[in-house]
Amino acid sequence: MKNEIDIILPNFNSAKYISETINSVINQSFKKWKLIIVDDASKDGAKNILSKFKNDKRIKIYWLKKNKGAGFCRNYAIKKSNSKYVAFIDSDDVWKKNKLKLQLEFMKKNKYNFTYTFYETFGLKIRKIKTPLKFNFVGFVKNTSIGTSTMMILRKDIKKIRFASEGICEDYTFKCDLLRKVGFAYCLNKYLTKYRVRSNSLQSSKIRNLYWIWKINSNVNKLGFWENFNSLISISINSFTKYGFK
Repeated sequence: MKNEIDIILPNFNSAKYISETINSVINQSFKKWKLIIVDDASKDGAKNILSKFKNDKRIKIYWLKKNKGAGFCRNYAIKKSNSKYVAFIDSDDVWKKNKLKLQLEFMKKNKYNFTYTFYETFGLKIRKIKTPLKFNFVGFVKNTSIGTSTMMILRKDIKKIRFASEGICEDYTFKCDLLRKVGFAYCLNKYLTKYRVRSNSLQSSKIRNLYWIWKINSNVNKLGFWENFNSLISISINSFTKYGFK
């Protein structure tokens, strides 16, 4: 059975959550997938948990000797992928049972290259995040509501597009570059992904995130000062709408 979807999962010190995440992949109603896990030199016992899945032929685990960051791990996994479609999930997030099935059908029916879904947050914040139904680059730099764990992409469109290997918001760079290439990303308006918000998650560090988005907008997206300022104000407003102040 040829795999249609390669699923990319970077892991670093997620021993408390990684089993739930992997099991949400294993329990998908759609079965033609391969899970590529890159462990980023975890120190918290996650390696022992991952080792329990190593005999599953659908799961390939790569072990890094030094910590390289989530962007490096995702890029490494992309190089190891060969399926028609690529999906992403983070090591503490969870998919609903029909996530892959419904999203793949949505992409094939409409001939979309880049899609995402609505998502729910759990943990420190419980919300239902209803995103715009499509994004282009101009819209995305004002509202970064495409959740990485909700994305599915036609692999041929990724080619040389990569996640930033250094800094924060490495997925922001990837999404911006991809949107510039393919034009639009389209939303399947169903809540198929559960995003865990925890005290040390990147979502909890809003000021730091905005600093890095400013740098990326200036250095990579080549936005002028006022375009960049408008981007950060719009992102902040949308973030407050989604998550509130805390």
